[in-house]
Amino acid sequence: MATTAAHDNRLLLLLLGAALIAAAAAAAAPSPSSSRPPFRTVYAFGDSFTDTGNTHSTTGPYSFGYVSSPPYGATFFHRSTNRYSDGRLVVDFLAEALKLPSFLPPYLSSSNSSTAQQGQGQQQEEDVGVNFAVAGATAIEHDFFASNNLSIDVTPQSILTELAWFDDHLRRAGKNDHVADALFWVGEIGANDYAYTVVARDTLPPKLVRSMAVQRVTTFVEGLLARGAKYLIVQGLPLTGCLPLAMSLARADDRDNVSCVASVNRQSYAHNRHLLAALHGLRQRHPGAVIAYADYYAAHLAVMRSPARYGFTEPFRTCCGSGGGDYNFDLFATCGSPGVNTACARPAQYVNWDGVHMTEAMYKVVAGMFFQPGSGDAYCRPAFSDLLAMKAQGKP
Repeated sequence: MATTAAHDNRLLLLLLGAALIAAAAAAAAPSPSSSRPPFRTVYAFGDSFTDTGNTHSTTGPYSFGYVSSPPYGATFFHRSTNRYSDGRLVVDFLAEALKLPSFLPPYLSSSNSSTAQQGQGQQQEEDVGVNFAVAGATAIEHDFFASNNLSIDVTPQSILTELAWFDDHLRRAGKNDHVADALFWVGEIGANDYAYTVVARDTLPPKLVRSMAVQRVTTFVEGLLARGAKYLIVQGLPLTGCLPLAMSLARADDRDNVSCVASVNRQSYAHNRHLLAALHGLRQRHPGAVIAYADYYAAHLAVMRSPARYGFTEPFRTCCGSGGGDYNFDLFATCGSPGVNTACARPAQYVNWDGVHMTEAMYKVVAGMFFQPGSGDAYCRPAFSDLLAMKAQGKP
């Protein structure tokens, strides 16, 4: 009897052990649903750094109105897609990181399905999202600049215009659109506002523009939150003083420790500090949302401090430009304009594409800093991986 009982106990322990091992294995193995990307829909906003096709040559911003002409798009798409680069932008790498079935189609496209297949022959799905960013867009409404006799930039849209476009999209999408489950990418916005102060510094002080621009972006983000957005990434300004346009116009003695225009970089830094403070306030008022900050300034600075580390041999010269010299830039003969229809032989070695916008290689580096696992919270706070985990868990 005792032997039989001991045998039964051992058998029971073996069965229990096997059950525990099986349970642990089942818990460790990914379920079919857990392998799905946490975000299947992305909405993007911003200016030419994020625009995937809302602008065409006839409607582009002053001096950079040739985006529909070669060699724009030559590196990846092998044709112009009306992106201000030789290839993909940060928002395109975001779509790839999320494993979306296509890049985000531009809102102003007459047929979203025709532009969603750019470059890879992918088929657009209804919930992939929309890109509302448009080149030349400002944070402050265009009427403000027009009233100050500053209407050089032919783009009349502002970030609040893009919010109105988003409302129009929601009306047309109806109940098929799930705002709370989408990721909102608020790309770089505000650099065009500061560009106006270059010719009107006395009548339009940069501090006034900063105050108004940050307020408009804050109002915009709060508008998204009011419409049900729960997951947002807001991108700051890059080192605008390292762009060949700024370098060619500034005094030679106005330089910082990375050889860029010191006064312009200070302006971008101050803007980002005020934007961060505004985002902190939004987080406090909206604890049910995740508002991440993508630190474009810090990412850009890391590259400019050690360009070779990231594969760049030309941190200042434009790949597609004219004029020679230190920057290969001429404001009156920019990329894609008549006579400037070729680019450098190795765009991947250049940070700058056309004097204001970056090469695909630079956008890819920046995107890696934002989205790749292991980058921690150095450039995206909270970290992109944490944001994905929160979404997967239904938090906050």
